[in-house]
Amino acid sequence: MRALVVRNTSPATREAYARDVWRFIRAMGDPQAMTGEDLGALTQSQMRRWMADLRREGLGKASVGRALSAVKSFYHHASETHGIRADVVRAARGPRAPKPLPRPLSEKDAAAVLTMTGLDTAHEWIALRDTAVLTLLYGCGLRRAEALSLRGADAPMGEALRIIGKGNKERMIPVLPLARQAVDAYVAACPHPLTKEGPLFVGMRGGALNPRLVSGAMQTIRAAMGLPDSATPHALRHSFATHLLSAGGDLRAIQTLLGHASLSSTERYTEVDETRLLAAYEQAHPKAL
Repeated sequence: MRALVVRNTSPATREAYARDVWRFIRAMGDPQAMTGEDLGALTQSQMRRWMADLRREGLGKASVGRALSAVKSFYHHASETHGIRADVVRAARGPRAPKPLPRPLSEKDAAAVLTMTGLDTAHEWIALRDTAVLTLLYGCGLRRAEALSLRGADAPMGEALRIIGKGNKERMIPVLPLARQAVDAYVAACPHPLTKEGPLFVGMRGGALNPRLVSGAMQTIRAAMGLPDSATPHALRHSFATHLLSAGGDLRAIQTLLGHASLSSTERYTEVDETRLLAAYEQAHPKAL
């Protein structure tokens, strides 16, 4: 049972999966004596004990999850090629790895980003376009896809903007004067006709703006400012939430502005704020802790 198929993965990933599967089979019994029937007769308690052993050996939750994914891939292949099924493997759930905390920019860096667009273009209207998009991400907390889904009819913008977010959920977002001005400046300079039903943000030839170009603009700014790789377009949305919370914003209100279905998603920003406060305290009082 050494065959293992893992589609669309690198050689290193395939090797890691193969090691995980071989380690699993050895944990279940003698690999030389095990039959296909043995592999298909695993119990739930065996699966739990195997994952618990991995944790005791020092593997993190993410590593255990990867090992379980490898085993499931192996059994999927074994089922297709040898008819070996193990429902307990298919139903097994790995430990939940903690989601990494959002990594926002500082208020100073976020503000500077909005003045640094157009570094790699000779076209003023493209610089104004990129400024407008990034300003909506930081000033309104929009997702990149939400900003690029805006229509020509959304400009000029009023004091509030209607957004259709994930799950077709609608929310109203206040629009700061700075964001309205950035969009107005782009619209006035855009050489392509913007129709009410067409995209508000367009590319060089007038078609809908490719999301990768927004990431590319941010990458250029990141390199010029010496920012970490975490300074992505989405980090501007994180920055919007974190800075609003730091200024005393209500958590429920921020949840509404971000379009989060669950308050727990928004609560992650309180952890970011606490982490930043602790870091500042330790820097100011290094001997206090």
